Amino acid sequence: MKANKLTPNFEVKNIRETIEFYQSILGFSLVMAVPETQDGVEQSLTEGKEYVYALLSKDSVEMMFQRTDSFKEDVLLAKDRSMGASVSFYMEIDGIDRFYEQIKDKGLNPTPLKTAWYGMREFYLQDNNGYILAFGQKSE
Repeated sequence: MKANKLTPNFEVKNIRETIEFYQSILGFSLVMAVPETQDGVEQSLTEGKEYVYALLSKDSVEMMFQRTDSFKEDVLLAKDRSMGASVSFYMEIDGIDRFYEQIKDKGLNPTPLKTAWYGMREFYLQDNNGYILAFGQKSE
């Protein structure tokens, strides 16, 4: 087996609210969204329309988000599980000090910015769905 990339698919309650969080707070861009009717793919959201899936990206990071009903239908192993995860999603970034100050100003209550024992300067926060996101930069 050759692994090419890993793109997490998050089960979420509301696609539009999740896109708003990742765009306005973290600077991600919408790559595509699938409407509730599942009759096509859109590159921007239409007012008043509901969505079941979205792919967002920032630089070399991609994340998929899928509404709970659609997720449980597609990912059969998740059918009887509650939403959430016991993992954190770790993104290595540049400019962590400046980014941390921006995040603090948005009222997201991140963990303190610190240098971990393994040499990464990092902090954690929760997204609007309760998933744990980590941001780290190699310390000098």
